[in-house]
Amino acid sequence: MDKASIILMTLIGYKLVLVGFGLWAQKRTQSSADFFIGGKRLGPWVAAISASASASSAWSLLGMSSAAYLMGLSAIWLFPSVILGYIFNWLWLAPRLRRAANKQRAITLTEFVAGHGRGSFAIKLMASVTIIFSFSFYIAAQFQGAGTSFASSFGINGDSAIILGAIIILLYTLLGGFWAVSLTDTLQGLLMAVVAFMLPFAALASVGVNELYWHIVYDSGGLAGSHSGIYAVAFVIGLFGIGWGNLGQPHVLNRFMAIKDKKSMSQAKLIGILWPTIVFGGMLILGWCGRLLLPGIEDSEKLLFQITELLFHPVVAGIIIAAVLSAVMSTADSQLLVAAASFAHDLGMLKGHNSLLFSRLTLVVMCLISGLIALYAPQDIFSRVLFAWNALGSAFGPLILVLLLGYQVSYRARFSAISCGFGLTVVFSLMDNTPGDWLERIIPFLCALLIVIAGSNKLK
Repeated sequence: MDKASIILMTLIGYKLVLVGFGLWAQKRTQSSADFFIGGKRLGPWVAAISASASASSAWSLLGMSSAAYLMGLSAIWLFPSVILGYIFNWLWLAPRLRRAANKQRAITLTEFVAGHGRGSFAIKLMASVTIIFSFSFYIAAQFQGAGTSFASSFGINGDSAIILGAIIILLYTLLGGFWAVSLTDTLQGLLMAVVAFMLPFAALASVGVNELYWHIVYDSGGLAGSHSGIYAVAFVIGLFGIGWGNLGQPHVLNRFMAIKDKKSMSQAKLIGILWPTIVFGGMLILGWCGRLLLPGIEDSEKLLFQITELLFHPVVAGIIIAAVLSAVMSTADSQLLVAAASFAHDLGMLKGHNSLLFSRLTLVVMCLISGLIALYAPQDIFSRVLFAWNALGSAFGPLILVLLLGYQVSYRARFSAISCGFGLTVVFSLMDNTPGDWLERIIPFLCALLIVIAGSNKLK
């Protein structure tokens, strides 16, 4: 049996499991609260791993290893940037957001940041536009990741691979909503952790620790790459700015809102921090090892698949690639669901007994838009994800931070902060890149934060 047949058989079996999750979850989905946030009944393992997997996926496995391969030693700043964001989210933000959202009876993040007073609909509208616009590109990146995986595994046309990946993701998301997405993301997250440990370990064993050390330290550029002086400082600050985006990702924060009780929250914290440490650390090492094992490859985002084929027997390689192929889809399903919630729930489009039907139709439309972007406006996965990540983080992060500190923020300041954080990110993304993209990652966040602070008062 050849490698392609093994991958296909493994993939079919795995996808049947995902569809099974969707059918099971469909029985638990009776209302919009069930569909969009699982009735706020998530346990610690599902909450922690599904939140981490939905935040990472294609960009962590394919993008992170590619960045380490291209950037060399300077990619090391990506690791503390991302991990510190996860630590802050789980230890400080998650428990406070859960309590505040329950008190407000909010089902979505947009509903939480908008509140219920005068001007709340305008805030919901701006927040929904931000989410739908950003997620259109974010989801397109996931479709590209799935397409790259299919194309690498079966040698099929890239466009056909993107369409196939999109259809599979849409199917199980349509069936079970939040429950199906959370369960499938948990399974995919576990697979990602296994692959992120096994592949770098095998690559490091093949290269040798000493050889990798000497290459990374002396032959792969400095800690700031080609930058020096003030530009080196800007480069490092810009990479650390990626971690700020953790504060404002709706598809991650709604997992915090859905955790069922304090005990589950406490148990989820360790899992939620350990998972990204394994995955991002593993992909950093894999990218560095790839510089020695496969120097000069044309498409660095295929590095993971090429190392797998190089180091493992075809049977084992087939299983690993099938697992990764499934795992890179785990972000798109969560984002499709949040985007549908923004349009259908937050903008008041849900009416009567057809509410779930309308929500599912919204999913189909979002999937179609993102699929068209992936097909006709291709861009590398890492850049596309970081744009959407920065836009969402700058739009929502400062406002959420100040609200959870116990301040009352005026509705005008809420609307202005979301608009400013999102708008400036879009503007700066269209300009020439600065070292570490510090302009795009730092300035919009700080400007939005200043607006929120200026329009806030401490609650008694």
